[in-house]
Amino acid sequence: MEKPTQSQSETLDPLAEIILHLVRQRGPDKSICPSEAARAFAEGRARKNDPPDLWRRYMTGVRQQALFLARQGHISILRKGKPVDPFVPVKGLIRLSLPRPLPETAPETTEPEDESGQS
Repeated sequence: MEKPTQSQSETLDPLAEIILHLVRQRGPDKSICPSEAARAFAEGRARKNDPPDLWRRYMTGVRQQALFLARQGHISILRKGKPVDPFVPVKGLIRLSLPRPLPETAPETTEPEDESGQS
């Protein structure tokens, strides 16, 4: 079996390429919906008799490629506008953006109460 060359091993899935293109096109501090990538992918493959919601077939693939890209550090997966760790299960509605730092999960600090009871 032949070992893959540098260029072969770096070749991305067409869905991954579309995701990267869309998030780069959207720019920093902006995000895309995964359905935008699925629609763009389906648009290039649609045949005359395909249903208008053909893009829905590609949503699972878009989410899988988004996880791959996020784990490689190429994009961020956002939930409620904040980046999530792509190495833990990501459920629910997501958006995709250019890489953003993960929020630090520091323990909450509370102000100590004044012993005299005065504010």
